[in-house]
Amino acid sequence: MSESSLPLRGLTVAEFSHAIMGPSAGMVLADLGAEVIKVEPAPNGDPTRRLKGSGVGFFGFYNRNKKSLAIDIKSPRARPVIEALLRKSDVLVENFAVGTMDRLGLGYEAVSRLNPRIVYASLKGFLSGPYEQRRALDEVVQMMSGLAYMTGPPGRPLRAGASVIDVMGGFGAVIGILAALRERDRTGKGGRVTSGLFEAAAFLMGQHMVNSVYLPGPLQPMSIRNSAWGVYDIFESSDGKPIFIGIVTDTQWKRFCAVFSRPDFLDVKDFESNTSRVLSRERLVPLLVEFFKKFPAAELLAKCDEAELAFGPVNTPVDLFDDPHLNADGRLRESRMPDGKMVKVPRLPIEIDGAAFTVRDDPPVAGADTRAVLRSLGLEDAAIDDLAREGVITLGH
Repeated sequence: MSESSLPLRGLTVAEFSHAIMGPSAGMVLADLGAEVIKVEPAPNGDPTRRLKGSGVGFFGFYNRNKKSLAIDIKSPRARPVIEALLRKSDVLVENFAVGTMDRLGLGYEAVSRLNPRIVYASLKGFLSGPYEQRRALDEVVQMMSGLAYMTGPPGRPLRAGASVIDVMGGFGAVIGILAALRERDRTGKGGRVTSGLFEAAAFLMGQHMVNSVYLPGPLQPMSIRNSAWGVYDIFESSDGKPIFIGIVTDTQWKRFCAVFSRPDFLDVKDFESNTSRVLSRERLVPLLVEFFKKFPAAELLAKCDEAELAFGPVNTPVDLFDDPHLNADGRLRESRMPDGKMVKVPRLPIEIDGAAFTVRDDPPVAGADTRAVLRSLGLEDAAIDDLAREGVITLGH
């Protein structure tokens, strides 16, 4: 999609955030065309830039297509700059601890007085209620919501293998922001949007909450197979590649039997319907385990494709770099990380009228756009240089 046709082009977003939840919301808005100005603490920027271990990639992925304004927002000299930015902004995104923005004089009431049209989005651990003052993390709410219980083996709750709730909370905030902007089109006034981690996790558990009313006994984790389908398992090819295969309709079962030359399965009464296959899984699945082991991975995948089954190889994230589908039409785009490393990253997972939203700009170094942003707010270079000498701002390169 060309830059001139991006749907959020012309919107300005001031992002006060760190880690994943807030930056993921800002990234989506930026990918959709908004000018997202990431407000980072001077002189070194968002602390997320310096995370190690499993957090080393957070900043590089969730901060593309943004501008970096590095400024000490606690400095009195920064106040006019921040206020000028907020007066011109359509959206503010923040995910700091409860009360932080109020202590900085940047809470909802103060900012809405400054700019009544602004949509103020707070991304928190909990929405209003008994827990609203608590701090939370993705992993905390995975435990609280039952997601970890449903993911791990019995007695061993296990967090999901990605920051799914942080990202879902970010996406939820974007939905709220877009709805509030639509309402602003009608009324001319902005409003407050709040997205909660715990509530996002609970929303994902809704299906299991309903299941609990209908299923006998206590809910079993998803690692204990209680499948709604007769064939819904990981199998192994002759060359040792694990492949997930799902056969979820009777039509798919017939196609499977035809493509894989197993007409004998069609003659087994216990296999004739999905319901009977579910009841006969202890017999059926071992037969398929041995059968699928006769095929090398490439042939097994090709036959599953021919039979129009639901299937996919069990990959690692590294395998995605070479995935032919993701590499088609620029779905993976090489991006330069702030430390100079080049990494292929996935673009936003939506298309509009067949057009996609690409990674236009690499994640910025701290303060990369400070001078340009301050110029756009009316500051002269001499005043900008003065703020830099005093350490109020960082001018990145």
